[in-house]
Amino acid sequence: MSTGGSPSTLRLIAGFKLVKAVLLTFVALKILRLVHEDLELAGFMLATKLHLDPEGRLVEPVLRRLLNVDPRTLTHFSMGALAYAGLLLTEGIGLMRGKAWAEWLTVVATSGLVPFEIYELTRHFTTTRVLALVVNLAIVAYLVVLLRRQRHPAPAQP
Repeated sequence: MSTGGSPSTLRLIAGFKLVKAVLLTFVALKILRLVHEDLELAGFMLATKLHLDPEGRLVEPVLRRLLNVDPRTLTHFSMGALAYAGLLLTEGIGLMRGKAWAEWLTVVATSGLVPFEIYELTRHFTTTRVLALVVNLAIVAYLVVLLRRQRHPAPAQP
């Protein structure tokens, strides 16, 4: 049974989780297709398709790093990404259906990633990383308030 939060807010969080799951699944499957491909050539072709200079100071180092990526690493990354997408899918569907267990799962899973997000933010500060951290903290805070209300409901008004 749901904790009685705003259905539209829970649906928004659920939608966010579901979109992330779909995107992550798409990326993981695309990367899995590259396991036996020439990654540097694939990166070069993508850069060209996106009208980026493959020899530019931003793209060239990335292409050079692709030389050192082995198929096993790509497979492990893809499997990890698919597992995480499965977790996001579970959270999203549970929240969409108003399940309290999904609220708990989302709090635990999302807050568990916050230390890694903070670490990454200290390594390389970007607006996107700040935004991701703020959104995840807002989701956790919202769900914690809902779960606390369920545990300690307000007294009934006379």
